Amino acid sequence: MAQHQPCKLAVILHADVAGSTELVRRNERLAHERIQSTFRTLSESVRSYGGFAREIRGDALVAEFARASDAVCAALHFQGTNSESNKRLNDDIVPVVRIGIALGEGIFADGAVTGPGVVLAQRVEQLATPGGVCITAAIHEALPKRLPFEQENLGEKTLKGFDEPHRVFKVALISGQAVPGAEKTENSRPMAWPRVRFFALFSLVIIFIGGASLWLKPWESEREPTASTDVDSVQQQARKPSIVVLPFEELSKDASQEPFADGITEDIITDLSGLSRLMVIASNTSFAFKGKTVNAQTIGKELGVDYVLEGSIRRYGDSVRVNAQLVDASTGFQKWAKRYDREVTEVFAVQDELTEKIVESLSVTLSPQEESRLARQPTNNLLAYDHFQEGQRLSRISTRETNLEAQVAYRKAIEADPAYGRAYGALAYNLSFNYLRSWSDSPMQTIDRALELAKRAVELDPSIPQTYWSLGYAHLVRKEFDQAQAAVHEALRIAPNYADGYGLLALIQNNMDDAESAIANIRKGMALNPHYTWDYPYNLGRAYYILGQYDKAVELLEAAKARNPNALPVRRILAASYVRTGRDDDAEWEVEEIQTLSPQETLSHLKNTRISGHTESAQRVLDDLRKAGLPE
Repeated sequence: MAQHQPCKLAVILHADVAGSTELVRRNERLAHERIQSTFRTLSESVRSYGGFAREIRGDALVAEFARASDAVCAALHFQGTNSESNKRLNDDIVPVVRIGIALGEGIFADGAVTGPGVVLAQRVEQLATPGGVCITAAIHEALPKRLPFEQENLGEKTLKGFDEPHRVFKVALISGQAVPGAEKTENSRPMAWPRVRFFALFSLVIIFIGGASLWLKPWESEREPTASTDVDSVQQQARKPSIVVLPFEELSKDASQEPFADGITEDIITDLSGLSRLMVIASNTSFAFKGKTVNAQTIGKELGVDYVLEGSIRRYGDSVRVNAQLVDASTGFQKWAKRYDREVTEVFAVQDELTEKIVESLSVTLSPQEESRLARQPTNNLLAYDHFQEGQRLSRISTRETNLEAQVAYRKAIEADPAYGRAYGALAYNLSFNYLRSWSDSPMQTIDRALELAKRAVELDPSIPQTYWSLGYAHLVRKEFDQAQAAVHEALRIAPNYADGYGLLALIQNNMDDAESAIANIRKGMALNPHYTWDYPYNLGRAYYILGQYDKAVELLEAAKARNPNALPVRRILAASYVRTGRDDDAEWEVEEIQTLSPQETLSHLKNTRISGHTESAQRVLDDLRKAGLPE
């Protein structure tokens, strides 16, 4: 059990080393060694100034001091030592540390340090420049005037998690002066006697000399660097509050109720994704944590989000209990927790209340259009909702049999609620997919009906992105690319955080040979959906094939195939890319695998039924597949 004590001076070192570029991958071991060496140097500085290291967990060091001057001297001594050490490095892996020092309370338990003082130090650290030190006003006032420090007043700063602004100072050593030596202390163990403790946070990043950084911005994918044309957009998004909604746990342990719980989770994600002033992680990534026990701070760090919503649902008879809590991912502390005991028919009202509570807690300003969209529910019919969720479950399995079963479920949802626009859209998608996989005995009637249903979906519910997404997909399979693109743009206007919208837009643009736009959009989707599915690297690889960058295409398409070996689109473009890179044996083997997975696959079949326009790259793919051995 945590023991709450009066504060001590503590120094926290926080390291963030993320690797997405090729250079990071090639130097991962060296970067790790440099970080560990930097930690050791910092620990030595802490000890030499009477500090006591409380916590080291790979990316954080906590230390305690009896005096503010000791903490600042240790910080400046370390920065000087680290700067000199970096000058002797002969490569571009250079460890640079930001430092923040604050006065505040801490909670000490199980060898870890948490509490408001730690959080304050972290917020102050974020204001420091790499290689710099920032302190709060309390530390500034506690420093003796005789010390050779320059202190620049940065003014009042609004810090996340604190109601009142804090005055922050930048502190540095006066040019030509030396850091005062450490005074002798008797501190060989944690100092329990002072009633005042100070917290300082050291943040370590790895940067390249020359300006490029090796650390990730919060919304860049770990697997693909953000395109230069898209960096400003991603950075702008990163300044918004960000949240991930974890799958609500189904507590009745009745497997038949899981789609219901999953549906509630996805609906909350959909509602939040429509808010332009909030960053929302996609459901594919969110559901990667289903059934796993991972704390909010770990998830926050992995995904780069500020907040985590988690909860549970128990449906019993005509009643439902929903528990939910919003957690600050930087501290692990709850912002709020709510329990709802309602009639099961009121579960949609609970969704609305949770969304409103999140919006209020994160101080998200809504436009009139966003307020209007949040006020609408796709359906208030519980039976229709249950049938729809069953259709979603079956559709994800993606076999011919489950595709047909999903269509039956969606038709039942429509029968229960004829105004359920999202069910029409889902049925339209299933029919379109049925056509693409050649599962239909009447293909032209199938795609005509798909378009009809998609248009009806938009008429019934133009307030959600999924209906426009389905319309875009229906136009895409009909090779009506301009209409498809317009529909998906509308979906993204409604929901700026809709990762699958960016993915579909990239697929459409690839079919139009607009590879540059496809790359920018697929990377936006990857940033929103770090646990992306195979079709994301597929679309990226296809775009590089269109651009003639075949080695890059091979790398990405092989990664896509590793995620889904049965994905025929991946194997087709991969075989074509192998031909272009002179790997004829690999290309022939891919074609053999394609024909094993789909015996009816021929060049004429591809030309007539698959999504492809009369573009240069479409013809290039057919020519390359012919060379790889695909029959006419």
